[in-house]
Amino acid sequence: MTKITIVAFDGTRFDIEAENGSTVMENAIRNSVPGIEAECGGACACATCHVYVDPAWAEKVGAPEAMEEDMLDFAFDVRPTSRLSCQIRVRDEFDGLVVQVPERQA
Repeated sequence: MTKITIVAFDGTRFDIEAENGSTVMENAIRNSVPGIEAECGGACACATCHVYVDPAWAEKVGAPEAMEEDMLDFAFDVRPTSRLSCQIRVRDEFDGLVVQVPERQA
């Protein structure tokens, strides 16, 4: 299991043991993280699972692919480390990953 931390907008930390191969979004939903709506269920067809990757992790997580970038155009307050959590697949190298939920979704 890989440990990830999702920080809600109010600062509440959700320290989660995530199964490799799952997405950050799936883990947020399973753990009732407020602010992750995931209206499309993880199909990269909305921007309601938008998160900010902690700058220390941004390079390791990588940049969004073209389809995700297009969806981020609909997200609220996009920043250089913005990603859709449905597109971040958990793997061993992400042990300790920290992401933050924005004030609101699209």
